[in-house]
Amino acid sequence: MSDRRLTALLAGATLLLSNGWALAQDAGAAAKPAASVVKVADFPHQVTGVTVTEGDRVFVNFPRWTEDSPVSVAEVAKDGSIKSYPDDKWNSWRNARKDELAASDHFVCVQSVVADGRGTLWVLDAAAPAQALLVPNGAKLVGIDLATNQVTKNIRFDESAAPQGSYLNDVRFSGDGRHAFITDSGAVGALLVVDLETGKTARVLAGHPSTQVQKGLVVEADGAPLRRPDGRGVEFSADGIALSKDGRHLYWQAIKGTKLYRIPTETLINDGLAGRDVAGAVEAWGENGVADGLWIGRESGRMYVTSPQDDSVKIRDVEAGAGTKPEMLVQDERLRWPDTMSEGPDGTVYVTTSHIQDMSFFKPDAPASLPTALWRIEQPNAAN
Repeated sequence: MSDRRLTALLAGATLLLSNGWALAQDAGAAAKPAASVVKVADFPHQVTGVTVTEGDRVFVNFPRWTEDSPVSVAEVAKDGSIKSYPDDKWNSWRNARKDELAASDHFVCVQSVVADGRGTLWVLDAAAPAQALLVPNGAKLVGIDLATNQVTKNIRFDESAAPQGSYLNDVRFSGDGRHAFITDSGAVGALLVVDLETGKTARVLAGHPSTQVQKGLVVEADGAPLRRPDGRGVEFSADGIALSKDGRHLYWQAIKGTKLYRIPTETLINDGLAGRDVAGAVEAWGENGVADGLWIGRESGRMYVTSPQDDSVKIRDVEAGAGTKPEMLVQDERLRWPDTMSEGPDGTVYVTTSHIQDMSFFKPDAPASLPTALWRIEQPNAAN
């Protein structure tokens, strides 16, 4: 055999080995999950909201949906235990004592907790236990100073902002910390724009297609339509909400909906608060599929999307345009109705599982006090 031929054979063998190694590496990478979930805490009550402060404190909330919960807002300790926050008095409301306690300065039915990164924890009280009648004077946005653990703001919403049938769902804050944006997932979906200094509030896009349920859509869980015994399905209007990395756009969508929408925050603040129609500024921003919580990464600007129909959290590059699609980040059967997300100071993303499909609303034999959990998402070598 000539030296030239031997050299060619050796080169070919080396190439085959290299290609085989590369294919094996690709197969291994494909088989290895991009992310996983680790349980942070178990709860004896149905959780929805979670937030992580700049000081790495974790807070959650428990709405009164199927039980007269003994706690509405709690801080989660490192060992997973919970303690009422800011104190027992604010958490002392009970449906059974509604004629004894003032709804205006007690937590009635808290749906969301969000730390603004400026030293304040904000508590959004929908004040509609069982997602039914709104308790008069109960709908409010409460600010708590994280340094002193004292309530410093209590912005109460009258019927022009939160009419009967409303269910205030989630909240985000403008970059300068002066304004809040709230979704209403109730009977008539809408957005609220709040001046946090004056308390002035405007209800915008009420009844607009972007804030309403999508007719004809059936939300599923465990591979089947999710319905109550009387045949009603999931009917949440504008729910998930997120602010772009640069703070210039607000995104939202209905749970009973697949489409994502956005609007310039400048329009909401300048025109919405002034009472002018902002519908012309709404943009359809592609498809997320059925989704509950939305979160935009502090560093990456990518959108995290909780997907309750397939027990997953997905991720999407919304900054690349309306034509992008969510990609699977993590899927785990333990993520039963992944609900709300928050990002810790180190970039770790946390997500609650509210087990909505396991509620007595849909399963009459379910316990009133529904066990739920908080998770963190492990993302190897990922910038959030």
